[in-house]
Amino acid sequence: MLPAASRGDERRLVDDVRGFYETDLAFVHDDGFRAHAQEAAPFLIERLRRRGIRNGRIADLGSGSGLPARELCAAGYDVVGIEVSAAMVRLARKTAPAARFVQGSVFEVDLPACAAVVSTGECLNYVVGRKNSLPALFARVAGALSAGGVFLFDFADLERGRGARPMHRIERDWAVTVDYRHDRAGRRLERRITTFRRVGKAFRRSDEVHRVRLFQPSEIAAQLRDAGFRVRFFRGYGTRFPRGLRGIEAVKAGTTTP
Repeated sequence: MLPAASRGDERRLVDDVRGFYETDLAFVHDDGFRAHAQEAAPFLIERLRRRGIRNGRIADLGSGSGLPARELCAAGYDVVGIEVSAAMVRLARKTAPAARFVQGSVFEVDLPACAAVVSTGECLNYVVGRKNSLPALFARVAGALSAGGVFLFDFADLERGRGARPMHRIERDWAVTVDYRHDRAGRRLERRITTFRRVGKAFRRSDEVHRVRLFQPSEIAAQLRDAGFRVRFFRGYGTRFPRGLRGIEAVKAGTTTP
């Protein structure tokens, strides 16, 4: 069962995540950068079915605007999405009305018992809120899954952002620019994002700074094994991931790998 946050917890959450996928950036991301999530959905469904998981509850960590959740629901799964951005949750409830969405950090919200857990868009790399322990999250995921349950996710490794140049994109009703700062020693990537969105006859400016931790794949694999998973890497959702992005299929020990 998913807990209700106390008033104090809600205030701390708001303070910790202010400036993270707020209304305008959430809209821009959903409108113009949905290809990764759309490509992920059929891959996730195929992998779940290959593992014999054809129904049951799926926890979607960092569920964004609800694109994978919509396809998982259409495939017969009961989806619970956990997303820290209130603006993304509002979009997701429209995109995937058959799913349930909870606003909160994936590192803090209690996970329901489920057949599988998924996460797309390097969500587990983001530094949001005060709790960001991957080993603790992996232990919680293992506790939510039964033997043979599957954890599918992608993450940014140490190559992510290396050599990245500022980017911009202009559409009729919005524009976005992104500047990157790559801290190789600290294994961090910072994205400084400015959006302009049409509101009436004018454009409204919004600025956000996103901080991303970069992980060594062998470290992630070791942490998952410590939590009781068998681990297999994959290189893309149909097409190959861009440089610095990895995928992992982790199966909770207890059944024979097909």
